[in-house]
Amino acid sequence: MGLKSNIVLVGMPGSGKSTVGVILAKLLSYDFLDTDVLIQSSQRRALQDIVDRDGHLALSKIEEDTLLSLDLQHHVIATGGSAVYSAAAMAHLAAIGTVVFLDIDLATLERRVDNLATRGLVRRPGQSLADLFAEREALYKQAADITINCTGMTQEAVCSAIIARLGL
Repeated sequence: MGLKSNIVLVGMPGSGKSTVGVILAKLLSYDFLDTDVLIQSSQRRALQDIVDRDGHLALSKIEEDTLLSLDLQHHVIATGGSAVYSAAAMAHLAAIGTVVFLDIDLATLERRVDNLATRGLVRRPGQSLADLFAEREALYKQAADITINCTGMTQEAVCSAIIARLGL
């Protein structure tokens, strides 16, 4: 597989996109961008504040606009877990990078994500992590150029698997 200019990490909240992204960027001498941090910086408020004040659909729209505006080269990009809801954003990300789905099992996610009410997630009121997982998993797989099963792997092992799959 030919390497595109960027590597785009997608997956559930708690799948390790940000942590793996930082390590992968260092290993490849790429820059790192966390789109959740970019959104918080541009909006000058936390993701959860956007959800609380304006609703999850407002956060989803801000995320889509942010992703569509990206014009980067040689970056590892960690997206928000809900990026996959926007077909336009995913098409743009696929055009500028290789999309890597960090696939992890629900039990591990439930251990890692214990702050659902304050994490700033795009989810319907009352929607559980299991519901999100069921809703998003097929979307991630469809959007991905590469899927890495991360269950039971260290972040370094995930990075090694990504590098191997990219042929680097």
